[in-house]
This record gives sequence, structure tokens and C-alpha cells, in this order.
Amino acid sequence: MHALIQGVILGVLTAGVYALMASGQTLIFGIMKVVNLAQGAMVVFGAYLSYQLFTSWGVDPFLAIPITTVAMFVLGMAVEWAFLRPLRQQDKAELSLLVTFAVALLLEGFLSVTWKTTYRSINTGYANSSMTIAGYQITLVRLWAFLLSLGALALLFLLLNRTRFGRAIRATVQNPESARLLGVEAQRVSAFGFGLGSATAAAAGSVYGLLYAFYPGTHYDLISLLLSIVILGGLGSIGGAVVGALIVSVSSAVVSATASPTWSSMTFFIILLLVLLVRPQGLFGTPARGAI
Repeated sequence: MHALIQGVILGVLTAGVYALMASGQTLIFGIMKVVNLAQGAMVVFGAYLSYQLFTSWGVDPFLAIPITTVAMFVLGMAVEWAFLRPLRQQDKAELSLLVTFAVALLLEGFLSVTWKTTYRSINTGYANSSMTIAGYQITLVRLWAFLLSLGALALLFLLLNRTRFGRAIRATVQNPESARLLGVEAQRVSAFGFGLGSATAAAAGSVYGLLYAFYPGTHYDLISLLLSIVILGGLGSIGGAVVGALIVSVSSAVVSATASPTWSSMTFFIILLLVLLVRPQGLFGTPARGAI
């Protein structure tokens, strides 16, 4: 029982970071109907930026997040403008898979040339600090990462539900033609939406680099995980991404703690398969256009 509860605690803390990664993925899909296969590479890029700021100038990874998110926001807007906007609307859903995968490979190549292919990690002085509550160990880095992810998700929720830009995004998601007739500039919303999704990847990447070792090819594992989360929760649903991240993270951590780490990586694929057999659109997805 102790191992089970410890696994649940670890899974919940890790779920916050996964949810932050996946929120950008599902936001981009909801706005543009684009499955961004470069999201994992952007998370890794964010981790490398945070690593460089820490090793070169001693900037704490948590304090580096405003810098990395701004940089990745600009990069995301540039990617949308240069590679996705020229695509014909009727072919965008299919071609965007190839385009974003090409962007992922381009980022991987850039990271490999700049930082080589060896594993890196962000080793702060508090990286191994932990506390014990009622006999259960809680790593401080994971706790802070969880709280930061909750804060970032709360800001994203407020942005989408309490601002004019957020209303424009939700209008574009629900009915792009009507939104266009009401004066919403779909291209501008798409660029800002892709930039925002990239910015969440950067924030998650800074935290990811504190928790795990990484190298340029890490994005292959990350994108499979992120796609599983957003499909499980329902494409286009940020709330679904949060719930999906919680299910994936907790189930994997529990299996790792109580059975074997070998099986933990298969757990979320099994859960995904079972859910899709019953509900093909995911837990919170709808057959109609996305519902952010």
C-alpha cells in the first residue's frame, strides 16, 4: 500500500508538467486543426535554452521561464508564418503533419549541431532536495514544477476565458466562418495561437530539464506521450489534456512502483486503446469542431 500511495503522489506531481506540455499541443489543434509533431522538439529546445542560461549565466531554470517562453513564442509565430500559412486550407490537416515533422527534424538537427548529441541535465543545488510527509517522500523540484505548471495552466485559462484575444480564439475554434464575419482575423489568431502553444512547450521544457536528462532525440518519446495524452483527453480540449495527463502519469507511476518500471511505459498505451474502443473521440472530445 505504501508503494501504491507513493506512486500516486509521484504521478500527480509529474502530471502537472505533462499537462503543461499537452495544453499547447491541444490548443494548436483546436485553433488550426493542426497536429503539431514538433511540440516535443520545442519542449526539448526549451530545456536546452534553460540549460544554457543556467550553465553560462547562472540563471535559475524557474527564473529562466519568462525568457524561454518569449523566445519560443516568437519561434512559434515564425514557424506558423513560414511553413503553415502557405499551405492550402483544404490540404492543411494532412500536409501539416509532414511540415511539423520536418520542423521537428530541423530543430533536432540544430540542437545536435549546437549542443551535440550527449545527454544533458540541469543540476541545480536543490535538484536532490526532498521532504518527508507522513512517511512519503516528496521531491521539492517536482513539487515546485507541479505548482508552476498549475499556475501556468491557470494563466492560460484566464487568457482564453477573460480576454478579448481568448474570445477570438474560442470563436475561431467553434465556428471559424462566423468568427471571420465578425471581424476576427483568423491568420493573426492562428499565428498567436501557435506561438502560445510553443511558449507553453518552452515553460514545460525548463521544468523537464530539471526532472530528466535529455538529448536532441528525446522529442521522439515526448511526442508519442503528448499525442497519447491529447487523444485520450479529446483533441481540442485543454481540460481533457489535463485529465489525460493525470491518468497517464498516475497509472505509469503506480505500475512502476508496484510492479515493474519495464511495464510502465506501456501502461498509457493500453489505457488509450481501451478508452478509444469505447469513446473514439476521447474523454472530453466531441465529434464536432474542437471545444477549448
